Amino acid sequence: MDHLFGGVEAGGTKFVCAIGKHTGETVAHQEFPTTTPAETIANIIEFFRNNQPVSAIGIGSFGPVDLNPDSPTYGYITTTPKKDWRNIDMRGKIARALGVEVKISTDVICSGIGEYHYGSAQGLNNFLYMTIGTGIGGAQLLNGKPPQVTNHSEMGHIFVPHNMSVDPFPGVCPYHSDCLEGLASGLAMEKRAGQRAEEVIDPIRWDLEVRYLAFGLASLVNTLRPQKIILGGGIVKHGGLIEEVSLMLQELINNYIPIPEISMSSDLNAVRGAISLAASG
Repeated sequence: MDHLFGGVEAGGTKFVCAIGKHTGETVAHQEFPTTTPAETIANIIEFFRNNQPVSAIGIGSFGPVDLNPDSPTYGYITTTPKKDWRNIDMRGKIARALGVEVKISTDVICSGIGEYHYGSAQGLNNFLYMTIGTGIGGAQLLNGKPPQVTNHSEMGHIFVPHNMSVDPFPGVCPYHSDCLEGLASGLAMEKRAGQRAEEVIDPIRWDLEVRYLAFGLASLVNTLRPQKIILGGGIVKHGGLIEEVSLMLQELINNYIPIPEISMSSDLNAVRGAISLAASG
């Protein structure tokens, strides 16, 4: 009988829990909104207690997350913009409650792992996964794994040109104000427009979104040279956004180096990547 493993996609807006096999097949799945740490972690624990036993659990979390196993705060969510979630030992609380091994990484790394094994990054040795949702995060994966370091990148907090005469919005990042996340995240779109991002129809606001994303990706393309860029999150579902970002990225790079294909992420690959993380040696 195949072992079962648990996966948790810990997002800023919602959590997704699943149980599945190392092959990617899932046998149980549940989603619930991200609320307080106590309530959300209790929902995770209840899900796994109410379903088939698992050998291990993998978590892909919004961050920053301490990924250094030698650190006293290993597995903690640390200086996140979500104030209630700062310095929360999510990994430890779940491991102690369920009595199983719990591995943790970032949500974008787990999404990338899922895309490498089950999605559009199969066979690629260097690609970039980025999510543009409540916040912005990204990860480079080399042969399906992140670089072997004890910290993760913060691609959402790179700086992009901000013309205050064109866009006087100061940005929403509590640490940097107008970094990429501060200007182009779903929360930034909501605060700038005064309505939920999926309800915004003003083309000028979407033109700004395209501009900021293209500038951010141009810096990453020049430094990391990915074969492909995969975008996830609610923002990228806006009609035509990926195509417009691709065109502007081409203009910015100006034929200096080849432009990688940009595509939309696959459904459930973040939590399937977390299951793969749990199943890994």
